[in-house]
Amino acid sequence: MSIEITMPALSPTMEEGNLAKWLVKVGDRIAPGQVIAEIETDKATMEVEAVDEGVLTEILVAAGSEGVKVNTPIARLAAEGEAAAAPPRRAGEAAAKRTEGTHQTQQNLRPLSQSAARSDSGAKPSPHEGGARIAASPLARRMAEQLGIDLSGLKGSGPNGRIVKRDIDARAGEGVRPAPETSRALTIAPPAAPLQTLEQLGVPEGSYDLVPLDLMRKTIARRMTESFRDVPHFPLTIDLEIDALLKARGDINKRFADQGVKISVNDMVIKAAALALMREPRANASYTPDGIAMHHHADVAVAVAIENGLITPIIRKAETKGLAQISAEMADLAERARNRKLKPEEYQGGTFSISNMGMMGIKSFASILNAPHGCIMSVGAGEKRPIVKNDALAIATMMSVTLTCDHRVVDGAIGASFLKAFRAFIEDPMAMLL
Repeated sequence: MSIEITMPALSPTMEEGNLAKWLVKVGDRIAPGQVIAEIETDKATMEVEAVDEGVLTEILVAAGSEGVKVNTPIARLAAEGEAAAAPPRRAGEAAAKRTEGTHQTQQNLRPLSQSAARSDSGAKPSPHEGGARIAASPLARRMAEQLGIDLSGLKGSGPNGRIVKRDIDARAGEGVRPAPETSRALTIAPPAAPLQTLEQLGVPEGSYDLVPLDLMRKTIARRMTESFRDVPHFPLTIDLEIDALLKARGDINKRFADQGVKISVNDMVIKAAALALMREPRANASYTPDGIAMHHHADVAVAVAIENGLITPIIRKAETKGLAQISAEMADLAERARNRKLKPEEYQGGTFSISNMGMMGIKSFASILNAPHGCIMSVGAGEKRPIVKNDALAIATMMSVTLTCDHRVVDGAIGASFLKAFRAFIEDPMAMLL
């Protein structure tokens, strides 16, 4: 009875990954929970744990392989006490033999983490599945831990009774339980007209260099296209006077310099946005087919530029945290984001987005919505501008912000109400202390 190890779905949205490194070799005895490989997703490099036990008989996808689809077999085990069904093959030979199948288009409505597909459909569960160890995919385990779900009380619907993502979704009450894998039905939109090549558009061949798309850029392209195309959105822009905020920031940093505190304008923007979301909770919402999700806390996702793209690490429950804590968390998240060391739960989810390009000298801009958030706020540079104050011309440091709203969730009046609350905290930063 051979056991196939498949390319795991390390996040709910993962469709493919790069197999960066194997940490085991053919002939090694594998135990459940053992780290066997490193997988590069579009956002991070993550370790993969074995689910089943046995002897590694084949590596089907070589280290360094790119664009491996979720659920593609990547290795094979022989179960405990069973002789290998065939002599071990080198990874390159095995991968070559499977190239055609590996690169076929696969529709993965519900990614599964390292499900073990038995060649004998009537095989009994392996011993550890019936013993003290609970058989569950790594993704299901992470979701259960985050949601506080006891796996011992669940009956798995995956291969040989393994608990998979849909079982966690069903227990958590997160929508309708998906149909079994064997009865999966797809509704496929008519194919779009093929894109014209640059040569067809008049760009001479050989006049440019083509940089291949990596996983991050492919994901950004897909998600931003879907968001801009499918979500009805509109912008709201206001100008804020930030002289009081800049003074408060300077005073805080001077007073607490000996404690290593260094607050940025962005830290204060995060705090002000979180408090404004508590004042106008209708803006702290997400659209779902079953209704509008009204979030309990302000989990603020902040755009961080990294090599070849960007990522949005999240400050959880930002309304409950002081400026020093927000500053320390943001610095840590940004550093690990640039090194691609973030965990999926640190950049997935959230309730509201902030993109700040002020430090790059951008005066104003409008961002594309970051699903599932109902709003994203774009923050421009602070600059001296002439303004009218008390019927007289004056000079003040002004900052433009644009709130892009999902019109299915946040209409103009709600967006304006949020911005009014945000203005109050930015222009009177002492109000953040109340």
